Amino acid sequence: MADATPAPRARSLIHGLDALRRGQPGEVRVTLGHPMENGLRHDGYGNVVPRSIVTRFECRLDDQLVFAADLYTAVAANPYLAFWLKADGPGTLRFDWTGDWGFSHRETRQINPA
Repeated sequence: MADATPAPRARSLIHGLDALRRGQPGEVRVTLGHPMENGLRHDGYGNVVPRSIVTRFECRLDDQLVFAADLYTAVAANPYLAFWLKADGPGTLRFDWTGDWGFSHRETRQINPA
């Protein structure tokens, strides 16, 4: 029998890219709207609701890893992460979130620091 757990829908918010300055560190803030479930709750029939969390976040600048975080059960329902990024010129930022049940979400943004 196939697993009937649907892939959760996600929406990301990415801020701070327009404030990046060439050669200077700038703060990047990301939030992922994801219906997190810690695996400790029970449904109305007494069954455990399966855990469904985001377990990994990675940010890459032109395929070079610039920030990564492993997330665990205690993470908030809509994970918020902030990190500093120094870009010396134009490039492509790739944001990848992965999680339980094969969850995967990717966003890409072009940057051109002033």
